[in-house]
Amino acid sequence: MRPDPRHCPQCGAGGLQHRVPDGDTRPRHCCGQCGHIVYQNPLVVAGAILEWRGKWLLCRRAIEPRLGMWTYPAGFMENRETVEECARRECAEEAVAAASGLRLFSVYSLPHVSQVYVTYAGTLSDGRAEAGQETSEVRLLAPAEIPWDDLAFDVIRINLELYRAHGPDSGAVHTGSVQPRGAR
Repeated sequence: MRPDPRHCPQCGAGGLQHRVPDGDTRPRHCCGQCGHIVYQNPLVVAGAILEWRGKWLLCRRAIEPRLGMWTYPAGFMENRETVEECARRECAEEAVAAASGLRLFSVYSLPHVSQVYVTYAGTLSDGRAEAGQETSEVRLLAPAEIPWDDLAFDVIRINLELYRAHGPDSGAVHTGSVQPRGAR
């Protein structure tokens, strides 16, 4: 979760008021100086399950959160990029991997951290990958080799289980919500 803003991004005044602005239905941070309303909306995370000859590309995280745990390449969407461009960029940044044939696989809401998680499925273009700056190790693993107990996030586990059960070509786009551990 992002921290509450302390200053107005428009005029720089401090002491934002937390109230329901006129014409709105939710409390927002409002500047008493210039009237600017600070909207804090969910962040989009995009990534890709890349397959090469029956094995899946996984990355061991070299950063927090969940340092040392496994994930597929994924990260926050940048301004002025599409969701698919984000997934491709994250593959390149985290695994020095080229993705091809990407197709939408799932969209999950993570309301407890205000994120929307979009996963694509595709092919590791040339079978080559190496650790990027945020990754300590990459591996191509058969489904039976996946370190299920060492996956970084519940949404990663859910997507890999769906991929194992339905494959990349089922045509279905999986959707749902992921609740925090212990809230189920």
